Amino acid sequence: MADQTAYPYQVTIPLINPNEPEALLAALPIREGQAVSLGDLLCTLETTKSTLDLVAEASGIIRGLSHQAGQIIRTGETLCYIADSPTWQPAQLPTLELSSENLSLRSRITQPAFELAKSHGLDLNLFPEGKIITRAMVEELLQDSPKIKSNPLPIEFDPSSILVYGSGGHGKSLVELIRAVGIYSIIGFVDDSKQPGENILDLPVLGGSEILSKLFDKGVHLAANAVGGIGDIQTRVKIFQQLKAANFTCPTLVHPSAVVEPSAFLTEAVQIFPQAYVGSDACLGYGVIVNTGAIISHDCVLDDYVNISPGSMLAGEVHIGERTLVGMGVTINLQVTIGSRARIGNGATIKSDVPENGIVRAGSVWPE
Repeated sequence: MADQTAYPYQVTIPLINPNEPEALLAALPIREGQAVSLGDLLCTLETTKSTLDLVAEASGIIRGLSHQAGQIIRTGETLCYIADSPTWQPAQLPTLELSSENLSLRSRITQPAFELAKSHGLDLNLFPEGKIITRAMVEELLQDSPKIKSNPLPIEFDPSSILVYGSGGHGKSLVELIRAVGIYSIIGFVDDSKQPGENILDLPVLGGSEILSKLFDKGVHLAANAVGGIGDIQTRVKIFQQLKAANFTCPTLVHPSAVVEPSAFLTEAVQIFPQAYVGSDACLGYGVIVNTGAIISHDCVLDDYVNISPGSMLAGEVHIGERTLVGMGVTINLQVTIGSRARIGNGATIKSDVPENGIVRAGSVWPE
């Protein structure tokens, strides 16, 4: 297949992990002015969870390289350009404005791959989720199925578009969290109790659950469940079930001011709010909320749908069963187990195990 790369082409940093917009430039074997060939290693990127080798998708000359090994580099930043002339200068190319659309496109697909896919009208949904789409992948698809052009995505398709299900207080907080993360483009709210067209935090209410399939068909495949479940955890679980049934993915969302130790394990759909802490070897299940300023110490295990309210403190090796609500300012002692579907009132102190479906009154000391 003929080379369709437009020179010079901009080499940008891809999104390796959905919740880590930054990566360590662990290795940088290239230098300014160096000639590279198709497939040559440009750099090695590392996050807390994975490593990626970024390779050249065309032969040419490295220009505009201004980074060094050991630096932290952000998704969407320019690593360098590959030019067809050693005299080309980056100033000749207009500076890329990192709008949410441009950033999201470059977080999923490289420039040469996007140009080739667009020229053939390829649907980006044909490619596997969670992988960086390269030109080689596009070429392989075209060779295997040269006539496959059905349902092409519009050029403005944003693979990081995300909807927020629920526009109440937790929804507002979640919008602020997502904006702070900086790698998702919020399209608006889905809310069964609000009228379409209402505006909240400069975002529209798009409709209720009946529009989920339409949004998915338009290319919105990410969602955040903003129903906190205070007083009715089953409603939060039901929303997750609806989103799963409509094929949406709920990414884990971690506020930049939160601290999550590298050895901690976060399952899908976890939400960690500002100034929270998750300690070493902690394990958080699906849909867990760790709200503002909460502390989850080392070796804690939080099962699916656990909601930890602001300011709560869990000592080490605490185990909390699924669908349990821990109120604001709660203190839980070392190695305590709290059963599934329990409710711990605000300001309580927990010194020993709480049974399944147990209720601890606000401000009390357990056992009483």
